[in-house]
Amino acid sequence: MQRTLKAPVEYRGVGLHSGKEIKVVVRPAEAGTGVSFVRTDIDEQPVVRATGANMKARQRRTCIQDGRAEVYTCEHLLAALYALGVDNALVEIDGEEVPGLDGCALEFARALRDAGTVETRSPRPLYSVKQPIYVREGQASIVALPGSGKLTVEYHLDYATKNGAGAKQIVAFELTPENFEREIAPARTFVFAHEVEALRAAGLGKGATPQNTLVMGPDGPAENTLRWDDELARHKILDLIGDLANAGLDLDAHIIATRSGHGLNMALVQRIQEEREREQEQGEGPRDTGLDIRQILKLLPHRYPFLLIDRVVELDGFQRAVAIKNVTINEPFFQGHWPEQPIMPGVLQLEAMAQLAGVLLLRKLENTGKLAVLWSIDKVKLRGAVVPGDQLRIEVETIRAKPQVGHVRARGKVAGRLVSEAELKFTLVDA
Repeated sequence: MQRTLKAPVEYRGVGLHSGKEIKVVVRPAEAGTGVSFVRTDIDEQPVVRATGANMKARQRRTCIQDGRAEVYTCEHLLAALYALGVDNALVEIDGEEVPGLDGCALEFARALRDAGTVETRSPRPLYSVKQPIYVREGQASIVALPGSGKLTVEYHLDYATKNGAGAKQIVAFELTPENFEREIAPARTFVFAHEVEALRAAGLGKGATPQNTLVMGPDGPAENTLRWDDELARHKILDLIGDLANAGLDLDAHIIATRSGHGLNMALVQRIQEEREREQEQGEGPRDTGLDIRQILKLLPHRYPFLLIDRVVELDGFQRAVAIKNVTINEPFFQGHWPEQPIMPGVLQLEAMAQLAGVLLLRKLENTGKLAVLWSIDKVKLRGAVVPGDQLRIEVETIRAKPQVGHVRARGKVAGRLVSEAELKFTLVDA
């Protein structure tokens, strides 16, 4: 079952790259919320959810961004939450960067463990890798292989440098809370001495010191000592776990990474999500959290020919929903909408999004007997044609939900290709 914290946890420290003093408070959250960061230093306090779709490529750090709000260097905190089984948390942060503390995840993990967790009644979303999934860039690669009912991670580090400050290390661990806190969380971030000047010139490392960042030279770390001979490879596993947390899944897989970093980790997360989507669309994945057409009809007042979702394949609490619409030539709207070149009207794609949003909002007990009436549509983009034979995948994610108002972000995809997107607002009225 999904877990959240029993009590809030607070951290204070300096960002490794920004050099700014940052305060973070990790609070319990409802099932299905996932891990979300709230930028308390920005007007309206925008929320950035830790998901693969929000991951952005940044030099030497993980970044998640939604609109104008971003949070970076979040991988150590996310790794601690993931390893300790905390599925849902609201992270209040008064800056753009999670503090680096002493350069590892040990302080994050200990405080979360001391706070304790509590189970909810919602099952954890599980994904078992069934066939190899791999990403590669140059000499760096990651492959996810079928697992044995758990997540195991293996890292092959090979940094050979001209001045001798290199390393070849191989480490492998089964991810458990105990293994993480003892063997992975204490491994600190590192940089090679010859890289420091270029990173400083790029505006990075403003809060880094030899105490919170291992500065590796030919004779080992400057002004510090290693905790293990293979500490660098262990830290790479720490970063990989933190990036995998953005998948929002309890992974059953064996992952082998070679010379990889955050960019390739992000690519793996997105490939895992693409493969999971493919399995859902083909009916191969579990449907424990979905709805069939009979259940949809109990929630929505729409009927033929205006019911535009066939099946809900995923429900993540009240935060996210995914549905399928099978588009056929027998759709009644094709009789009059470009019958010689049938294309699903964009406004009906928006209607399908609105109906799925209604499912998400009307599942709440306090909304029983209400209707979700569309109030406004914003940021609409129609990016591609949807034609007979296509399977339209509709994804809806809650931006804000109040007793009488709902605000969601929606996307439509065909075979992984984005075809439409919009933001929708609803008012909830008595039926």
